[in-house]
Amino acid sequence: MPELRRDPIIGRWVIIATERSRRPGGFSLNREPQGTVPCPFCPGNESKTPPEIWAVGQKNRVPNQPGWTTRVVPNKYPALEIEGDLHRSSEDLFAKMDGLGAHEVIVETDDHNRQLEDLDDARAVDVLHAWRDRIVDLKKDKRFEYVLVFKNRGASAGASVAHAHSQLIATPMVPIRVKQEIRGAEEYHEQKGRCIYCDIIQAELDKNERVVEHNDDFVVITPFASRFAFEMWILPRVHATDYDQMPESSYVSLAKILKKALTRLNNVLDMPPYNFIIHTGPLKTNGLAHYHWHIELMPKIVHTAGFEWGAGFYINPTPPELAARYLRDALPDK
Repeated sequence: MPELRRDPIIGRWVIIATERSRRPGGFSLNREPQGTVPCPFCPGNESKTPPEIWAVGQKNRVPNQPGWTTRVVPNKYPALEIEGDLHRSSEDLFAKMDGLGAHEVIVETDDHNRQLEDLDDARAVDVLHAWRDRIVDLKKDKRFEYVLVFKNRGASAGASVAHAHSQLIATPMVPIRVKQEIRGAEEYHEQKGRCIYCDIIQAELDKNERVVEHNDDFVVITPFASRFAFEMWILPRVHATDYDQMPESSYVSLAKILKKALTRLNNVLDMPPYNFIIHTGPLKTNGLAHYHWHIELMPKIVHTAGFEWGAGFYINPTPPELAARYLRDALPDK
């Protein structure tokens, strides 16, 4: 079973994923995502994945058979396992627990050659619903504190299968990155009485220098202190802590603007590898006045090197103001 180990200095948790162990030869830096047939995520190959736990498809379709358009399955090689208890223990300074959690794969489309941005709006909304519904379901498990939805595209971004998919991992603690955001937002709220994300949105809309686009419900910006070239954030314009608590119309609006943001990125950088994450509120909080859920979209076009790892600084070769201009011009509004 995997283990969760706590760094005794800064409190960061690390997953020691024993079931995903690799020998030295398994760490090739030149591997490409699987593109050969049979692809485990293509229709007709449902037996190559664990049994599905959520799907959208044809009426009267038999589970784990073709006829689906979006499908969620447990990860075949999970970083964390859903069965069992935490079994916390410590020895001197070193705390650990069993690697309890959930690790799921959202197969975004039945078409091997299409990406999320290629889907029509209704199919893209199905993907967003899959993320929402799985968060809602996992929230019922009192062992879990957080669900992180993420997407890796391209080998350098961590993808091992080319077929369009995203993932989620439920953990028994709130990740340190999310804790840091919540703590910083809470300090600002204590000083100003306002949500810092709401203030950022208003300031960016007023300045209109780093805004890539916006609609009635969402705004896409290149953040002021972008860590990566062409990094984008997507934020709801009305304060909301939890991704899974939005009104239905917002998922439709989000699908449209997310697809456009990805298309802009493709047009500027020629289908770059990227990671995107959804930072939402912890499962056991019921809305926070100071925290605002959002998507962070990060192209993997430069390597994170020694200075970044050692200092915690990031070196970004493209100013976000220039990146926003390129991204706006990549898909002119009609």
